[in-house]
Amino acid sequence: MNIRESITTNWQDFLNLLLGLGLFVSPWVFGYTAQENAAGNAYLAGLIIAAMALAALYAFQEWEEWVSGILGVWLIIAPWVMGFSAVGAAMYSHVVIGIAVLVLAIWSTSRHGSGHLTAGR
Repeated sequence: MNIRESITTNWQDFLNLLLGLGLFVSPWVFGYTAQENAAGNAYLAGLIIAAMALAALYAFQEWEEWVSGILGVWLIIAPWVMGFSAVGAAMYSHVVIGIAVLVLAIWSTSRHGSGHLTAGR
C-alpha cells in the first residue's frame, strides 16, 4: 500500500498527524511560548503524537494507538496538573487537541486493531 492509499484508508492516523503538528506549533500560533510548562508540553506531546501517527500510516501497530490515546488523556488533564489552566490559549489547545487525539486513537484501534498487539495489516 502506498502512502496515498494509506492516508485514504487510515484517515484517522493522518488527522492525528496533523493534530500533533498543530499542537507542536500552537505555542507560536497562540502566543504562549513564554509559558514554559505549556509550550514544552505542546512541543514534546505534539512530536510524539505526530511520530506515532506517521508510524501507524507506515505500518499499523496497535501500541501506537495506545500511546496516542494515553497522550490524548494527558493533554486533557495537563493544564491542571502542570499549572497552566489559567492560560486560556494553552489550556484550550491542549484540551481540544487531546479530546480529538483520544477519539481518533480509539476509532483507529477499533477499526484496525484486533484486541492485541498486531504485526501489521
